[in-house]
Amino acid sequence: QVQLVESGGGLVQPGGSLRLSCAASGSIFSIRTMGWYRQAPGKQRELVAVISGGGRTNYADSVKGRFTISRDNAKNTVYLQMNRLKPEDTAVYYCNVGHCNVIGCDEYWGQGTQVTVSS
Repeated sequence: QVQLVESGGGLVQPGGSLRLSCAASGSIFSIRTMGWYRQAPGKQRELVAVISGGGRTNYADSVKGRFTISRDNAKNTVYLQMNRLKPEDTAVYYCNVGHCNVIGCDEYWGQGTQVTVSS
């Protein structure tokens, strides 16, 4: 089993910045893709950004140029640096990790962290 603990959410004014962190722990063998998703009230969960094991990144069009995803493989941690935040970025942000061991691969989700952008 892999456990994910997220941190860094909160309330910020438009134009501000936040940094989310997600640390994986437990029976870790091989972490593959790590990513962030978000879900606003009344909307479906959507991809924000993902990063492969090799460091390749992909972003939703709505956050390109404002958000940066990164990972520290030694710490089994993925980060999301969010700059120039907008009210429409308000959502619960979820960490997602793909993990493989000798048996197979699974996908794990964090508990979610609230990000509120408001003046």
